[in-house]
Amino acid sequence: MTVHEPFELVVARHGGTVLRVCRAVLGPVDADDAWSATFLSALVAYPELAPDANVEAWLVTIAHRKAIDIVRATSRRAVPVDVLPETSTTPGADARDLDLWAALAALPTKQREVVAYHHLGGLPYAEVADLLGGTAVAARRAGADGIATLRRTYGTTAPASTSRREP
Repeated sequence: MTVHEPFELVVARHGGTVLRVCRAVLGPVDADDAWSATFLSALVAYPELAPDANVEAWLVTIAHRKAIDIVRATSRRAVPVDVLPETSTTPGADARDLDLWAALAALPTKQREVVAYHHLGGLPYAEVADLLGGTAVAARRAGADGIATLRRTYGTTAPASTSRREP
């Protein structure tokens, strides 16, 4: 049996990254459910995780799978409503953040996912390609196109590269 750091510390260290990825892929409404499902699944599998594993990449991979599950479940059910629900689950979120989330949600699915997994989740393009299918070059192109669209839509106040790791 492998000895790992307490799971509570894993959640504290990587919870924000996982939530950002979930929000980018699913939007703010379903992100909390995906975040919870990610850490519930991770808690069960954590004792068997290899000691040299990249915990953040492992969690982002789980979040990706949970996001797919939620998208599939949502697409199977129709929910008629008279009034649209609030667009943000974050109390006091400022308009600029909401504009960014809206711009991110408007990206094509592949671009949005690459931006989420690479720029928000910190995965190298090769791992993003493994998650989404395709090549690292295609993932890099989709990410570059997505970031270019976000800069045109959202503005150019963000730094040139927000990724923490490069391929």
